Amino acid sequence: MMKRKLFFGTAFLFIAWAATSCEAISGCKICNDVTSENGTVINTSSDTEYCGAALATKEATKPINIGTQTIKVECR
Repeated sequence: MMKRKLFFGTAFLFIAWAATSCEAISGCKICNDVTSENGTVINTSSDTEYCGAALATKEATKPINIGTQTIKVECR
């Protein structure tokens, strides 16, 4: 009887831990790469959804300058 209680207690704690370790869906944004030349947008990549750590990494990406063109990430 004690083993059964211990098993269910352990299972409950594992399920509670697993449920709280997931990333929140509300922390998602749609991002794309925008290429501009002398301040005028010349190209935009397709929209891609990023969440959690991937979103933080994408938003931390610094603009890239190649000659007169700049590629930067825009998220909404």
